[in-house]
Amino acid sequence: MTGAPTVAIIGRPNVGKSTLFNRLIGRREAIVDDRPGVTRDRNFGVADWNGRRFWLVDTGGLVLQANDSLNRAVRTQVELAVAESDVVLFVVDVEAGVHPADLAIAQYLRKAQRPVILVANKADQLPVDTRHMAFYELGLGDPFPVSAAVGKSSGDLLDRVVERLPAAGAVAEEAAIHVAVVGRPNVGKSSLVNRLLGRERLVVTDQPGTTRDAIDTPLLYEGRALVFIDTAGLRKRSKVDDDLEFYSTLRTARAIERADVCVLVVDATDGMHVQDLKIANDAWEQGAALIIAVNKWDLVEEKETNTAVRGEREIKARAPFLEFIPFLYMSAKTGQRVTTLLELILTVAAERDKRIATHEVNEVLEALVDRQQPPQPVGESVRLLYASQIGTAPPRIAIVSNRPEAIPESYTRYLLNGFRAAWRFTGSPLSIKFRRKRESAAQR
Repeated sequence: MTGAPTVAIIGRPNVGKSTLFNRLIGRREAIVDDRPGVTRDRNFGVADWNGRRFWLVDTGGLVLQANDSLNRAVRTQVELAVAESDVVLFVVDVEAGVHPADLAIAQYLRKAQRPVILVANKADQLPVDTRHMAFYELGLGDPFPVSAAVGKSSGDLLDRVVERLPAAGAVAEEAAIHVAVVGRPNVGKSSLVNRLLGRERLVVTDQPGTTRDAIDTPLLYEGRALVFIDTAGLRKRSKVDDDLEFYSTLRTARAIERADVCVLVVDATDGMHVQDLKIANDAWEQGAALIIAVNKWDLVEEKETNTAVRGEREIKARAPFLEFIPFLYMSAKTGQRVTTLLELILTVAAERDKRIATHEVNEVLEALVDRQQPPQPVGESVRLLYASQIGTAPPRIAIVSNRPEAIPESYTRYLLNGFRAAWRFTGSPLSIKFRRKRESAAQR
């Protein structure tokens, strides 16, 4: 979605910004809770209305007078969202009436000189509800009454938003590569995304669990559109005893499901834990390409020449599928090898989309079978007749056999390793599906 306009949703805490965000994009992306301050980062979502696509940005509750570190960080995020927006939706609460914080935000928005739509939320009794009229006091034009919770007037609001967007331009672009940045809490995921983007796009503190939602952030690199999904740190389920963290974990799992590439961030000073392997395995089974980013490499003291190699060897012995995954030793703090990560993302995404000609697949299959025949159980001999690649993203190969049920897992691994030796598919899952000859013939 490079080049699409941006609409920022702002307002004081607990006026229904995230509820409105979910309503306008048509799905539950932002965490909604009746506790103030649940949304801390900017949460990007794609909205599509009347043929116009745009980024919709949910922000944390703006408290202009507060000076604690978290509120200062949230204020910085809101200011960035407003500065980058084409239209601002300023959300107020008709049930609470005009609040002093609303007056302060209105004054700030007048100085920001951005197109503003004043959204009077929680007007559940429309069209008879007239409480929104009180907000003319803010001096930002006509208040637009809606009920985000039940959806009243949300379509009319989207009409108004589209009217205020800048004229659409012709944008030719390849499909974006969605990159989920995953890992245990406090390993440096948000710091890494910030370094990649070149600015403090996500809230970063030394408190584990600062990132709660999965945050979509676009970046253009080498002509390709990348969308980074910075996710809440995953914990073992036994530790997820709070509803908020449970839903954050659920968002992270969904982020992995829709990712083309997963970057698993591991703390170099803490090593790779069982939970890291579980996250890697989940991403692999979902069909995402995978990169292991060993962060905080600058903090590892007394590094020897073979420190990384020895560590990788030990990890791959525990999880053999990691043999096909690139490891990158880097530092989000210093920027060491961060650009290399962007190159790796493009590489593994291309490997995941790679397609091999049918004649090449059959030539390699024939050579593998000549080198080692499949085990022959009693009865009819097992024959592998021909093969072809039947899919990409991730790559899948179908092999037609007269007795597919008789092929053991060990021989399947032999074939997979042989195909990887021929074409690599670096960082990408690769699967083989065996089909019975008559089944294949019936489908042709």
